[in-house]
Amino acid sequence: MPKKIIQRFMPKPETLRDHKYLRMFGTLLHKPNLWALNRKSAPGAFAVGLFVAWVPMPFQMVLAAGLAILFNVNLPVAVALVWITNPLTMPIMFYAAYIVGTKILGHKAQAFHFEATWTWIEASISTIGPPFLVGCIALGIVSAIAGFVVIKSMWRYSILFKWQQRKADK
Repeated sequence: MPKKIIQRFMPKPETLRDHKYLRMFGTLLHKPNLWALNRKSAPGAFAVGLFVAWVPMPFQMVLAAGLAILFNVNLPVAVALVWITNPLTMPIMFYAAYIVGTKILGHKAQAFHFEATWTWIEASISTIGPPFLVGCIALGIVSAIAGFVVIKSMWRYSILFKWQQRKADK
């Protein structure tokens, strides 16, 4: 069941191969497992995509594609999952990362007002930067592990359910 649900939303391999930022991977995009959706590539793709979604950088899709190629997991799923971080979810996710980072480092959360200026970013790197980055890494790791385990479990239960249906039909 998870395979049919995931395949419904997956882009075509040609679409991603022709993407202007992903063309730089060249022939590496021709590995068959990058496009296969199976019990080994799907959980890994979820882990990669969910981890990269927490990485606070532009062009997350390129990083997700590179890691998908490195770990030989489904590229479309890994790339699609980074869109969990979007302009609507980013403030909530990154504020949560900051709070988690302060808890891990034992810092007190500071009140701040975000400004979309380079001056504000430079001034904030030393104060809110470390807890924010630690929180992003921690939540990325937790999300990756949870995504891997959930998808692997769903796949396993789906196969067990099919086997039990076959036995019942006999």
